[in-house]
Amino acid sequence: MYFRLGLSFAAVICATVAVSEEVKPTEVLFVDGAVEASLSGQPGDPSSGADIMNKGAGNCIACHQVSALAHLPFQGEIGPPLDGVADRWSEAELRGIVTNAKIMFEDSMMPSFYKTEGFIRLGDEYTGKAHGGGEVQPLLTAQQIEDVVAYLVTLKE
Repeated sequence: MYFRLGLSFAAVICATVAVSEEVKPTEVLFVDGAVEASLSGQPGDPSSGADIMNKGAGNCIACHQVSALAHLPFQGEIGPPLDGVADRWSEAELRGIVTNAKIMFEDSMMPSFYKTEGFIRLGDEYTGKAHGGGEVQPLLTAQQIEDVVAYLVTLKE
């Protein structure tokens, strides 16, 4: 009996470890533009997601309007408003859009936030110079993607 419980406990621990591994940008599985599995293996934090959307690498409000973030000035009008986005798209679809919107919307101007290869003209960040080689980092980490998605799923009509 104790042996079976020990094996069951070990199986749960192994499954948890396997689930919590981060998915590399080159190994993301898209199904019709959606990404079902968490990229980080961890739940997202909506509060961090809101911060990422208005500062730093995310800066989603440069192109989108979000009424819940109305206290932030200079919201963009290039992309669609994000109010009610959780009513229009599933969590998996939102994850796919944030990861690489061009998979779902070929002509999208939205950056591919979790892409590291296949660029036409890559530059070194903030220098205006061509990329000197080496490993390319995604604009957002796997956990930052999960945080943004966790915030987006709160935006219902």
